[in-house]
Parts: sequence; structure tokens; C-alpha cells
Amino acid sequence: MMKRIDSHHHLWDLNAVHYPWLMEFGKPRFFGDPTPIQRDYLLEEHRAISQNHGVAASVHIQVGAEDGLAEARWVDQVAHANPEWPMVQVAFCDLAASDREGQLDQFQALPSVVGIRQIVGRSPEEDAKNGTNALIASPEFKAGLQSLASRGLSFDLQLIPELMEPMGKVLAQVPDLQVALCHAGSPYDRSSDGIATWAACLTHLSALPSVSCKLSGLGMFDHDWNAETVRPIADVVMEQFGPNRVMFGSNFPVCSLSSTFGSLKFVVSHARTSKPLEGAGGSVGAVDFSVITCAVIEFTRKSLNIMRSFNWPKDASTRPRTWDESL
Repeated sequence: MMKRIDSHHHLWDLNAVHYPWLMEFGKPRFFGDPTPIQRDYLLEEHRAISQNHGVAASVHIQVGAEDGLAEARWVDQVAHANPEWPMVQVAFCDLAASDREGQLDQFQALPSVVGIRQIVGRSPEEDAKNGTNALIASPEFKAGLQSLASRGLSFDLQLIPELMEPMGKVLAQVPDLQVALCHAGSPYDRSSDGIATWAACLTHLSALPSVSCKLSGLGMFDHDWNAETVRPIADVVMEQFGPNRVMFGSNFPVCSLSSTFGSLKFVVSHARTSKPLEGAGGSVGAVDFSVITCAVIEFTRKSLNIMRSFNWPKDASTRPRTWDESL
């Protein structure tokens, strides 16, 4: 079976780290009713689920802990205790905070930390309450992005389509920052007009060579999604970013609310693109990913390069012994 990387998933131990949103019982969220996942979700469970589908390594993404450093330290311990499962992490830091540099110093002391995520937009209704959209206009936030670039850390960008044009202007001023766009830019309006609007907005990010896109989280805004509803999104992502700038992530266990890991393999049929895949003979007219929100990126030269873009240690002596460069 082809080995793959899950580029976007979460873990949590409710006895080790406090997650306020996981303690708010009976409160529906835009991604569904969280009740089934308001329990521990540990690496053992994620591995048991994902290994059946060829996954052999992963990227943990911060997930709303009260203390981002405490979460990062716990994830780092998990990664260290499981060297046979290569796992790096994207942690949370408030890039607009006055003590940002001190925080980043502490994060970079953890070997598994390769990037930062600070959510700019989740959904229109939640953004109206929490005010995170204002980050885009913050000089401190921009300075934080510049600091990430100078430190060699990546940035995971989560936002809604309406924010893509102004965010693109900010990112254009930080060209050395490697950015991973989460959840295909949250196409929350699945009507034909909504998809067209999202696709037009997406060009403000796909035009930037430093931005890659995760085809993930598609079930958060359509809990009854299927191949027909997802195919237009996958096709647009593939066409705009090209196969060398697309990653796949499960967003488990959040997306387990709308699908099982196994059933996701049957949801998306073919994502088509006119852009060639580098290193594949220079010509790929159609890319069959047979994947999906949970999708995973293949453990090939392409995926090794992506792991390196996440600052996976380049010194072979620092990698787990099971990491195989020949894959």
C-alpha cells in the first residue's frame, strides 16, 4: 500500500491540556455537534484509524487550547515518545502580542514545532463574535509573520473567502514565508454562486508562489457532502495551485463528525488540472487523487519536499531511524 502523510489532524488529552471549546457541552459549532469528540483523542487511536489507509506520518495542528505552549509541549512529548511515527506540529502563537518573540523562542525550543497557526477566520457567524478578522490590518500581526519567515517557521492560514484579497496583499509583503492554506480556504457557501465567489477570491492566494493549499476540512460546512458537491472544490484547488502545491489532511477527529476515515476514500473521484506535476515527466493532464477531506498526501519525493518545507530535520541523524529517504 502507498505510504502517505496526513498533513492536518488534531490530538488531545483532556487531562493533560485544557481546551475550553471541548468543555462547552451542548453548544453546536459551524462544523457540527462536537459531542462525539468531546473526549480524549490520542495518537494511538489516530494511528489505528489512519494506518489502515496507508498513512505513515503526520502533521499535528493546534486546536484551541487555553495555553498554546502547554499544548505544544504535550504534543512534543507525544512525538518524542513515538519515533516510529514521524510527526511534526504547527503550534499556536498570538503573533500580535507584545511578548511574541519570547513565545516563539519557547516554541522553537521544541524539536517538533515547525510552524504557527493563528486563525484569521473560521466562519462568518463566529468571526463576527471573536473579531479575529481584524488581525489582517494589524501591523503587529504583519511583524509576526515577518518574524516567522526570518526564523524559518511556516504559517498555517485559516480564513474565509472574503478575507483572501486583503490577506494576499499582506502575504505579498512577506514573500519568504511558507504558507499552508487550511481547508481550501473555507468555501462555506456551497451554492454555485458561492463556489464561484470562493474560486475568484482564492486567486489572491494561489497567485503567490509561497502559498500551498490543504484540501481538508471540506465536511465542516457541508455535513452531507458527497463526490458531486466536493468535485468542483477539488478541481478548482488543483487547477489554481497545481499538484505540487496541494496537500491533503484528514482534519480528524473534527471531520469524523461528518464521515468515517474509510468512507472518505470514496467521496472524491478525480481532481483535474492542466498544470504539470514536477518530476513526473512534465505532463499531467488529470491527477487521480481518489481522496478527500481526510485525504492524505503520498509519501513520494513530493511529500518529502513538503515535510522539509515544514522544517522536518534535514540532518538524517536527528530523524527517527524508521524514516526512509528512499520512499
